[in-house]
Amino acid sequence: MSDRLAINGGAPVRDTMLPYGHHWVDEADIQAVEEVLRTEWLTTGPMVSSFEKAFAQEVGAEHAVAVSSGTAALQAAMYALEIESGDEVIIPAITFVATANCVVYQGGIPVFVDIDSDTLLIDPGQVEAKITSRTKAIIAMDYGGHPCDYEGLRLIADRHHISLVADACHSLGAKHKGRPVGSLAGLNIFSFHPVKAFTTGEGGMVATNNEALAQRMRVFCNHGITTDHRERAAQVSFFYEMEDLGYNYRLGDLPCALGLSQMRKLPNFIRRRREIAAIYDPAFDQESAVRKLAVRGDVSHAYHLYAVQLDLSRFKVRRSQIFAALRAENIGVNVHYMPVYKHPYYQRLGYAREHCANAEAAYKRLISLPIFFGMTDQDVDDVLKAVIKVTTYFHV
Repeated sequence: MSDRLAINGGAPVRDTMLPYGHHWVDEADIQAVEEVLRTEWLTTGPMVSSFEKAFAQEVGAEHAVAVSSGTAALQAAMYALEIESGDEVIIPAITFVATANCVVYQGGIPVFVDIDSDTLLIDPGQVEAKITSRTKAIIAMDYGGHPCDYEGLRLIADRHHISLVADACHSLGAKHKGRPVGSLAGLNIFSFHPVKAFTTGEGGMVATNNEALAQRMRVFCNHGITTDHRERAAQVSFFYEMEDLGYNYRLGDLPCALGLSQMRKLPNFIRRRREIAAIYDPAFDQESAVRKLAVRGDVSHAYHLYAVQLDLSRFKVRRSQIFAALRAENIGVNVHYMPVYKHPYYQRLGYAREHCANAEAAYKRLISLPIFFGMTDQDVDDVLKAVIKVTTYFHV
């Protein structure tokens, strides 16, 4: 390997780009989908309820509602909690935009709270100060796959009689004090996008122990109609009623069949992510200019992301130049995420451009390294070689 950076004309560490995340589909998955293609039901069929029941059991919940995406799951949760115009919902400053958008979809107001600088999780110590008479819920987001402090957040939510929602789109397969993610909040949101723990292509799920909320979400995701086609066929009935304004957020039988097949591999998917993290960790323990995120001792991490923070005082260039140099080495690094309130849409809504100090500082330093089931040990070694090569070159 040449010491000359690829961005400066040197040979890259790898010949092909290694993405930060990637799905894994095998012949069993293909066969599961093919079998459904040969049945009568491609949507609203029996595979949907089978997937929901299996998923609920997997995460320790009584009910699970399958929907078309993680974003749809978030909006369904806001609908179920009756978030309306003027209602406030507390969310972390660093998260994917959907965590905030779901509140806006229902007419609510996202209230951004700063993060803990070591874990990048919502800081319970700052949540209570943002609660007002208009606050109806807290959405905690399990950044990177690390469960939030749900015990602390639950105490706050109960004290103020507001709802607690877990945006667990990063953390399927994780646990907090032995309890699986999916059983830690009143409503627990999951995504099955291809870079997540397992995939249905696009898709999402809400897990809950509240039967009334589950039914409310089912109606919302079916145009506001109380029955679907298969239910009416079983009843030999054509009659249906639309009770409320809903959306078509259904997840069909084909993706549910894929999800059921993928879910059987979830333990292996998570095991491999943890193996990769266990190789990365000691490398960054020795590299003070590249700091890994903290992991609390009471959690088992799902490692949807492996994010590090650059100590920019130790480099003679900005994060953007280190990012570009790593991409030139064919390491598909990414950045997760810009504080939501900095996006142009939220700026037009009137949010201050800089008002969460820890989130601002973290965003300037963050880089996500590749981590996914299909990575080989050689892939992991390539990442570490590239990080060392680039950071050594730019080190002060």
